[in-house]
Amino acid sequence: MLEMLDISFIISVLAMGGLGVFFAVFLSIAQKKFHVEEDPLVAKIHEALPNTNCGACGYAGCAMLAEKLALRQAPVNSCTAGGQAVADAVAEILGVGSMKAERILAVVLCRGGEAEAVKNAVYRGDKTCSAANLTGGEKGCAYSCIGYGDCVSACNYEAMAMDSNGLPVVFYDKCVGCGACARACPRDIIEMHPESRKLFVYCRNKDKGPVAKKLCKVACIACGLCVKDCKTQGGINLKDNLAVIDYELCPQDGEPVKRCPTTCILFGEEEKMTGGAFHSSISKVAAGR
Repeated sequence: MLEMLDISFIISVLAMGGLGVFFAVFLSIAQKKFHVEEDPLVAKIHEALPNTNCGACGYAGCAMLAEKLALRQAPVNSCTAGGQAVADAVAEILGVGSMKAERILAVVLCRGGEAEAVKNAVYRGDKTCSAANLTGGEKGCAYSCIGYGDCVSACNYEAMAMDSNGLPVVFYDKCVGCGACARACPRDIIEMHPESRKLFVYCRNKDKGPVAKKLCKVACIACGLCVKDCKTQGGINLKDNLAVIDYELCPQDGEPVKRCPTTCILFGEEEKMTGGAFHSSISKVAAGR
């Protein structure tokens, strides 16, 4: 009986070993048969890309963009995260002329935080912007930042944080322009803009001036002073009780901000905030300086 068990065991081991050898040989042959040589041009372009895989270019990742670039199926300035430096590098690899490229950055168009916005409700639900937006949240302004940080959670590049005033802050030096934060905002107060744009109206309230002012200290009240102060006629217009900048016409300077009574229109604010500047400011507040 024992001998029969030993023989069965040996047969099982040999059978398993034989199968292992068979599959190893099969996989080796399959690998050689179906192996696709990597295009060295694709590899070189991929190395030049920032490899953030952010998707801002419209493709699933940098590897796919590299393939499209190698096939001349995408312009050399497709990588918004890399900006001009990457566009120039890709153009050199492909032996073609470069193209103008500009970084795209997220801009939070609301400054109505805990200190500025009036609260007229108590919200006890799930602490996410998407959930709170269903009932309106706590702030009286229906156009304001809700303040629960869905945009920060959506950012995969540590390019955003919530400040002590309950507002999201974008780090100018880390933003790759993927747009994930903008897509996560249920009130569409985050927009993607070229780096060259410096002038923004940090308000989305479309209520009439007196109403908007009661709800938020820094709301646009449609006074029209920025419209008058813009050097180019039509550069800034009033639409639905809100100042709207026409970036095709409006000069990017600080003239329209000088007389704004609520400081809702500002110039050059985004580039002031980098990751280092933000964390440094937090440290100073914590130290009481």
